[in-house]
Amino acid sequence: MLTDRQGNALTGATAETLQQYNRAVDAFNLYRGDPVTPLEQAIETAPDFPMARIAKIYLFALATEPAAAAAAKAELAAVNDSRLNDREASHAAILAQLLAGEWSAAGLALDYHNLRYPHDLLALQAGHLVDFYRANARNLRDRLARVLPRWSPDIPGHSIVQGMYAFGLEETGDYARAEQVGRQALDLQPLDCWAHHAIAHVMEMQGRAQDGISWMTEREPYWSGDDNLFKVHNWWHLALCHLDLGQTKEVLALYDGPIRQARSAVVLDMIDASALLWRLSLTGQDVKERWQELAIAWDQHADGQLYPFNDWHAVMAYLGAGRDAQVEALLATLRNNLHSSETATWARRIGLPLAEGFVAFWRGHYTTAAERLNSVRFIANAFGGSHAQRDIIDWTLTEAALRGGNRELAEGMANERLALKPHSPINRDFLRRATAPAVAERQIDCQGAQLVAPRSLPLRPQTYARSIGPL
Repeated sequence: MLTDRQGNALTGATAETLQQYNRAVDAFNLYRGDPVTPLEQAIETAPDFPMARIAKIYLFALATEPAAAAAAKAELAAVNDSRLNDREASHAAILAQLLAGEWSAAGLALDYHNLRYPHDLLALQAGHLVDFYRANARNLRDRLARVLPRWSPDIPGHSIVQGMYAFGLEETGDYARAEQVGRQALDLQPLDCWAHHAIAHVMEMQGRAQDGISWMTEREPYWSGDDNLFKVHNWWHLALCHLDLGQTKEVLALYDGPIRQARSAVVLDMIDASALLWRLSLTGQDVKERWQELAIAWDQHADGQLYPFNDWHAVMAYLGAGRDAQVEALLATLRNNLHSSETATWARRIGLPLAEGFVAFWRGHYTTAAERLNSVRFIANAFGGSHAQRDIIDWTLTEAALRGGNRELAEGMANERLALKPHSPINRDFLRRATAPAVAERQIDCQGAQLVAPRSLPLRPQTYARSIGPL
């Protein structure tokens, strides 16, 4: 029987379809090229090659897009009608849990699967992404730590495993080791987008914005090609570095250029776009027209049921575009999701209060926004994203406290943020505003209503660069 590059048996594979399968897995590992077409070719040539279907199902299920999830369920039915070996049957059972919205159950099943089949690289990468989507930082690290001693440099894919381990180290705060392991992985495979992105996260979390800009620009040829499925997210990381330095002109150029010029309908790209526009809005930038295009793109993905992390980002776009009907419809769906799945629980316990908090903020109800966001921010990691992605919650909370006149909360949040990133001009400006003398000022809320209240001096993006010096 034929095997993959790591020695795992592949039921029903032929010499031709094995090459197609390997090409697809390579594309998935590096986030470069098209992994789906070679799998579909393999399925057409060898319908009884279940691992080709299983790999395709993982790709579709992990996209967190309603249409892709529906297609994955149909493909899984065909897998269950096939003759499967033990490893393939394990995959099929895991995928059934994943497609039922039971991410933690699927992750736990993959824990056992990875221990039994430590060289199943597809399963390791799928498990790593499942851990990411449920924001299980410890397992992002330890899933790889449990099996790395079973790997050696002569096993194909060893550098890919190291790249994933680097990201797990970063998400658990072991920044020095994360950077070291990530660089080692890139020495072996310079095209590994995940390892590159792990180091970008290290620099973001450490507040090394200038280092981050240098890191991204020097290695741009490795991650910015047209065939790179990770390029938008890496451009997003570069934009965050510029934003932290108050360089909003550069951020807008990146948004209008490589982040959004292709009008991507890929949900992961749209999450980055929503999050970046929201951050720009918080700094006082007028991005209204950009919201319109993005909101339309969200219509095919925001269903309030599949993955609430996505719906929360759709709410941002709908608010920005002034599409109140879509906002209220999503809120109603999140409130009324009575399913018993894990994702339904996420929607009720996390997605809904986050969305309500962002809606309240946008509409100028800052006290309500602060209450909602402060109540949920410590459990928000349960439903997905990285520390860098979820930082938008604390940023919005801090801004709500400032605009709502809650100077104690605002100062506390500023101190909290500065403890993590003491050189961040944005965080320094938060503290400046929180401790400045209160003034009565007339402001316009996000919907155009005039507000008059005593509050701290407003955020001025142009002060970021000047605030780098001592407080």
